[in-house]
This record gives sequence, C-alpha cells and structure tokens, in this order.
Amino acid sequence: MASSFDKFQKRRLISSYFSVVLSVFLVLFLLGILGFFIINSKKLADDFKEKIAMTVFFKNEANDSILKAFKVELKTAPFAKSSVYVSKESAAKQHTDIIGEDFMTFLGTNPLQNSYDINLKADYVEKDSIAKIESRLRKNTMVSDIVYDKQLVNLVNDNIKKVSMWILIISGFLTVIAVLLINSSLRLSIYSNRFIIKTMQMVGATKAFIRKPFVMRSIKLGMLGAGLAILALIGVLAYLQVNFPSLGILDDKVLVVLVLLAVFAIGILITWISTYFATQRFLNLRTDDLY
Repeated sequence: MASSFDKFQKRRLISSYFSVVLSVFLVLFLLGILGFFIINSKKLADDFKEKIAMTVFFKNEANDSILKAFKVELKTAPFAKSSVYVSKESAAKQHTDIIGEDFMTFLGTNPLQNSYDINLKADYVEKDSIAKIESRLRKNTMVSDIVYDKQLVNLVNDNIKKVSMWILIISGFLTVIAVLLINSSLRLSIYSNRFIIKTMQMVGATKAFIRKPFVMRSIKLGMLGAGLAILALIGVLAYLQVNFPSLGILDDKVLVVLVLLAVFAIGILITWISTYFATQRFLNLRTDDLY
C-alpha cells in the first residue's frame, strides 16, 4: 500500500513539475515572439516608409551639368536614402510598355521631363519633414515640379502610431497573463507540499531554510522552461531567415541575443518571485487552515 502511495505521490510531483515547465515554456515563447515582433515592426515600418518615392521633375532647360550637380547634392543630403535618375527617354519607354503603344507617334515630341526618384530615409517620411525637404528642393530654379503621395504618407504614419499603441497594450496584457499563469502553476506545485512546509516549521526550521529548496527547485524549472523557449525561438528565427530572408530577422544579432537573454532572465525572475510569495503564504498559515 505504501509503495502504491509513494508511486502516486511521485507521479503527481512529476506532473506538477511538468506543468510548471510547460507553463514557463509557453509563456516565455509567446513573450519572445512578441519581443521579436516589436523589434522588427519598426524595421518593417521603416522599410515601407523608405519605399515611398518623391519624384523631382526638371525643366527642359536643365542641362547635364545641372542634373549631375543635383545628384551630388542628393549624395550629401541627410534625408536621401537613395535616388535614381530617370531620363525623359526612359520615362517614355516605360509609358509605352505600360500603355502598349508609342504615344510619341501621335504627339510627334516627347512631353515628359527628366526626373529623379528619391527614396527618403524613414525618419524624414513625416508630414513636416517632407514639407521642409520639398521647400528646400524647390529653391533650385531648374526644378519644374515635385510629386509624392501625401495621403499615403499621412496614412502610413497614423497607422504606425495606432499599431504601436496596440502592440504596447497587448505586450502589457500578455506580460500580466504570463506572470499569473506561471504563478498559478508554482502555487499548485507548492500546495502539494504544504504539510511538509508546516511540519518543518513546527520542528523549528526557519522560514529562509524552508523556502530555499523550493525557490532553488523553481528556479531550475524556470531555467529549463526558459531554455526550451529559447531553443524554440531560435528554431522559428532560423525558419524565417531561410524562408523569408528579405525580412532580415537576424540582421541585428545584438538585439536577438538581448531578447533571448531577457527571456532566460524573465524565466528565472518570475519563478523566483512566485515561489517566494507562495511559500510565504503557506508559512504564514495556521495548521487548521491547511485543510
């Protein structure tokens, strides 16, 4: 009978440990995914912003030296990420390819203008910044017109702010859930040992002495869960890097390492704090309250 009871207790203990490790693993894995999403969301937003082109058209009087001088100016300009010169002949060919027929045969001349397509750096794709850049470029007397999608710029910036706000709210919500889930699993684990805790206390053991093995065990379980979460995160990152290299998910290796270290640290911190307060609760209970 005693042997069966011992086996039952052992199975229940293993089940309790498994529950803690699984809770830590799942919660930290989700937090890690969210952390990488937050890091890369700015990069994705910046990449999208930098694809919005500003086209600067030049008057027909602008000769090659003026166009080359403008190119040199763009290379030293802090707002320009890249620029492409589009001659009016190239523009005409592009229009012909799109329309499917040569419009110049009807007009007799090429009405298009030489231009530069400028991709701005993400920090400058703001309403006020673009307005200042436009004003600066228009000071060039050879510039005929400047065209860019103003509505798209405003829409992108407004949506990025909204998405960022919701990401912060969801991050805070998931963090609270993470703490509650891990805390609940650890409390159940310690609850099964409440009589042992009280017995040790009754024979004169100090609270710190009683608490220490439970805290150390929980930290080990937290490290195990965090380690599994880190391995799973590395697997996800490797999959994304191989199948979606354009995302550049591993470009900033320092941030990747920091997120993984943060996941490991959170696993230890949450299990330590949860175990400390859970054991403290049972240490402060009267014997009658244990039943």
